[in-house]
Amino acid sequence: MTDKIEDKANINRELNNICDECKVEDESVSQNLILTGYKICKSCRVSKTIFPF
Repeated sequence: MTDKIEDKANINRELNNICDECKVEDESVSQNLILTGYKICKSCRVSKTIFPF
């Protein structure tokens, strides 16, 4: 029972819409997490596509 509560808490921490790169809260973070598996915002995703270093 407590495992399910801990799992839900972990999911809520993952979906906090804060970008791992620039630390800005944006709605596109959760969308990109679902699409690509990375917690990055739309702006960081574009910059990583153009400048992959």
